[in-house]
Amino acid sequence: MIQRTFDIFFSLSALCLISPLLLPIVLILRFTGEHEIFFTQRRLGRNGKEFGLLKFATMLKDSPNLGSGTITLDNDPRILPVGRVLRKTKINELPQLLNVLRGDMSFIGPRPLTNETFSAYPREVQLRISSVTPGLSGIGSIIFRDEEMLLGTALDGVTFYHEVIAPYKGKLEMWYVDNISIINYFRLIFLTIFVVLFPKSRIVWKILPELPEPPEGLNMLK
Repeated sequence: MIQRTFDIFFSLSALCLISPLLLPIVLILRFTGEHEIFFTQRRLGRNGKEFGLLKFATMLKDSPNLGSGTITLDNDPRILPVGRVLRKTKINELPQLLNVLRGDMSFIGPRPLTNETFSAYPREVQLRISSVTPGLSGIGSIIFRDEEMLLGTALDGVTFYHEVIAPYKGKLEMWYVDNISIINYFRLIFLTIFVVLFPKSRIVWKILPELPEPPEGLNMLK
């Protein structure tokens, strides 16, 4: 209940503060690329309930049916020119403040996934993660803020995601579920802002040294 109160306060405040930024982005998207402003994707929320996750449109309309499907690779040809900037700065995620306001999401929680990517988690992890409200950001999003770049370095990005990234991301999200608290809520909000401003920082490991260790193949994360 306390976290939900902060979610409402922060999402309303953020929408008011960034409204001058949103209008130019809406106009740019409307008159460039495929002239789409928003992209709505079905994601899994609490208790496995689907909801429409909002993003600024950054890719071709039929992207889920092209190339690597719902997994986006580094330098993915489906990404539109303006979309690259929006994705790099995470501005494309800002419409999800409306999801937070509606109660589909919290500011902090496991990242809501598509059915395809969620199925990469073991069944036990799926059950635990789906027991809490998904987040606009969270420990998985912070650690894997450069996920597209990591996938781009692999010979087979899709296989690397399913066999290396997804299992470790599942452990991180399980850590969050096991350690939900208002203190960690604010820690993760701070870390989200910090790594957006300083994307090369490894401060998360200093503030949260108890996180699960990255497996071989993901040593560069720490």
